[in-house]
Amino acid sequence: MSEAGGGRGCGCRVPQRAPWSLVAATASLCLVLATSVCTARAAPMSREEKQKLGNQVLEMFDHAYGNYMEHAYPADELMPLTCRGRVRGQEPSRGDVDDALGKFSLTLIDSLDTLVVLNKTKEFEDAVRKVLRDVNLDNDVVVSVFETNIRVLGGLLGGHSLAIMLKEKGEYMQWYNDELLQMAKQLGYRLLPAFNTTSGLPYPRINLKFGIRKPEARTGTETDTCTACAGTLILEFAALSRFTGATIFEEYARKALDFLWEKRQRSSNLVGVTINIHTGDWVRKDSGVGAGIDSYYEYLLKAYVLLGDDSFLERFNTHYDAIMRYISQPPLLLDVHIHKPMLNARTWMDSLLAFFPGLQVLKGDIRPAIETHEMLYQVIKKHNFLPEAFTTDFRVHWAQHPLRPEFAESTYFLYKATGDPYYLEVGKTLIENLNKYARVPCGFAAMKDVRTGSHEDRMDSFFLAEMFKYLYLLFADKEDIIFDIEDYIFTTEAHLLPLWLSTTNRSISKKNTTSEYTELDDSNFDWTCPNTQILFPNDPLYAQSIREPLKNVVDKSCPRGIIRVEESFRSGAKPPLRARDFMATNPEHLEILKKMGVSLIHLKDGRVQLVQHAIQAASAIDAEDGLRFMQEMIELSSQQQKEQQLPPRAVQIISHPFFGRVVLTAGPAQFGLDLSKHKETRGFVASSKPYNGCSELTNPEAVMGKIALIQRGQCMFAEKARNIQNAGAIGGIVIDDNEGSSSDTAPLFQMAGDGKDTDDIKIPMLFLFSKEGSIILDAIREHEEVEVLLSDKARDRDPESEDQPSSENDSQSQSAEQTLSLSKTVDLVDQETPENPLDSHSEPLSPADTEETAGLAPSEQTPSSTESLETTRLDGECTELDNQPKEQSETEEDSNPNVSWGKKVQPIDSILADWNEDIEAFEMMEKDEL
Repeated sequence: MSEAGGGRGCGCRVPQRAPWSLVAATASLCLVLATSVCTARAAPMSREEKQKLGNQVLEMFDHAYGNYMEHAYPADELMPLTCRGRVRGQEPSRGDVDDALGKFSLTLIDSLDTLVVLNKTKEFEDAVRKVLRDVNLDNDVVVSVFETNIRVLGGLLGGHSLAIMLKEKGEYMQWYNDELLQMAKQLGYRLLPAFNTTSGLPYPRINLKFGIRKPEARTGTETDTCTACAGTLILEFAALSRFTGATIFEEYARKALDFLWEKRQRSSNLVGVTINIHTGDWVRKDSGVGAGIDSYYEYLLKAYVLLGDDSFLERFNTHYDAIMRYISQPPLLLDVHIHKPMLNARTWMDSLLAFFPGLQVLKGDIRPAIETHEMLYQVIKKHNFLPEAFTTDFRVHWAQHPLRPEFAESTYFLYKATGDPYYLEVGKTLIENLNKYARVPCGFAAMKDVRTGSHEDRMDSFFLAEMFKYLYLLFADKEDIIFDIEDYIFTTEAHLLPLWLSTTNRSISKKNTTSEYTELDDSNFDWTCPNTQILFPNDPLYAQSIREPLKNVVDKSCPRGIIRVEESFRSGAKPPLRARDFMATNPEHLEILKKMGVSLIHLKDGRVQLVQHAIQAASAIDAEDGLRFMQEMIELSSQQQKEQQLPPRAVQIISHPFFGRVVLTAGPAQFGLDLSKHKETRGFVASSKPYNGCSELTNPEAVMGKIALIQRGQCMFAEKARNIQNAGAIGGIVIDDNEGSSSDTAPLFQMAGDGKDTDDIKIPMLFLFSKEGSIILDAIREHEEVEVLLSDKARDRDPESEDQPSSENDSQSQSAEQTLSLSKTVDLVDQETPENPLDSHSEPLSPADTEETAGLAPSEQTPSSTESLETTRLDGECTELDNQPKEQSETEEDSNPNVSWGKKVQPIDSILADWNEDIEAFEMMEKDEL
């Protein structure tokens, strides 16, 4: 995000939007009217406490940056659990996520201007020298054009901007002669072949050495790219043109933006997520402000701020009007279809939309910014971090959290706009959670699952580029920064570009005269930008009065004050349809649903979803009836669930050579030993015969005192459990018989009983999909004796080592205690989802997401009101885990030949001295897992 106002000195008129209401986008949200609040404002934070928190941010940055430089550099990124660098081709592929890695010391380049913001000018000078000495951009590697632009090109330009600033000050960088700018120009020319398309939209990937389409390039066959990928180039490319005088970069970026603008859906003024780079056809026609589109909107407004071109502001205002008209359902931001914008495209939100409140601050629309930010903060307080995606009733959808900075970004800008010390407390919470849950001896590790607290061996470069920058600026006073931050604008990667570029080398046509702009009926869209002063000096309770109605939106159930009284019925009107009477095959019932604004959506697998759009109801009373109907449907469904939904469990391989560092997420059973209430079960594993476990075992001596492995299918889960229990097994792991199945692509479920009394089953039973189960089976083939731990979560972690900063010696002694979690993402709603489609910062989501539809999660549907909720197999009912108990959710949770890429790789610890002899086997399993 950019500084509010960016030093333009423009005035700002805060839009007076309609009174806030929490729209009933789904049945889990109720209509809540905002009322005036008479509570006291948060107490101002003292200068001493702000300095203390600022110093804490500096120490945290030193911990992350120092460990990268010690254990990973010149690799692109640090692997904080294994204390080594991540080098493309030397680690198991993570798919599109690795497209950000180009063997160009990514983390160092991405951190350059952060060093200056944090007042580390000596370290900055040393870092620039390292980049000039070691980094090579002529590498035979295929990289993402988008990621390389925002991280590497942006990092070089941000570093150059502050290098020339320091040189002008006369103390540091006196030797500097635009070397970073020359590297940026070289990289810019290496990216230009990607724009060789008829549309002007760039290919999503390019080979840094061979470009596009050449046989040795191994790229150039792609047909689609995301809107943000093509529309997030103008700041860096225009800055490169303005710095160097080479106009070609800005011209190419403008052409891509022009094409996207022309291809917008004219009736809704929205853009889709994915577009064909040759034809301009929309491939994914859902639209939102999160992954795949986010920074396109951001760059339209910031291009106006940086370049002074009115056409960019006109475009942004047109899009913003559509966003607030269709996507914004305060405090939610829900994706819609571009051709039918009144119809929601999904019932969940991704974490990348957390940047949007900050963009609204730049726009000057403060009220919805405060509302959405507060909703996101409530989700964070529930899960410690913002999950990659969460549903409209605030349950986890994708459980990962790769230490994204977008929420911290919006927190900073809201504090700048309101001066409310509440946002300082929010920042303090972010710091505490990072240190308590993400800090490890070798840096900060991404969260594999925010519910269990398991880690992932990654620390993305954007964590250093953005998170520490925004947190430090949040607590810093003006005198704490060695330059005026208001003279710069932030790119989407938080790199700093000077605003004086707007008057430098302006050879591009200022206005696009070929485009037609929609006349807007919203008088809020003045051609102004916010100033950098506090926006509400005469109303210190303004922000709090907006936040107050949202305080309990996540943790507490909806109020029951929305009741339609019989006396208010129109004379002769029929009583409203009740959920218990509803039949999906009754045409009259369907007509009533339509009148209440409730849509009935038939899914491909035969199930039915219900979703309410209050705005589509025939009247306000009908909308109220629809809301009550949806609430009743949830309650009825809950009553019909005979068993309580259970959280996911863990299968941890603890024998040599794994030593507890491989953790697989497993589905629980509604019968047998409850691992959340009893001590974990530990034992060696053995395959049962017959493998399906559907009859008396013929090898009881093999499973006696062990944990039996059995295959899913051909009989009920409970029957399998009884057969292995009778053979003397102390536990059971059911492995899916659907080859290739994985929790990456299928919702995890719990094993239900057989409809009979299952109290006789005393052993714990867990379920693994095929991919996860194959890891154990492969381990048995390789090592014969494999011991596992069945528990409610991974046990081999020392929380004390994460709570407090560790010394270097302590780091080495504790590194073996960190759990390298290979657990699969657990999807808590009934959707097919990839493990982490947001990993590439703003890359497009999986095509599977196009099947997502707005509606209730399956557990919120009743069998009597749907035609087919779930296909039942012989094993017994597969009840999906889509309702997390509150207590669970609130607990834990080629380069320069002179540089050796492997020189900093170190052994994990003495306890793993024999690890190397088995490393190949482990990496094969890790590759399968990832």
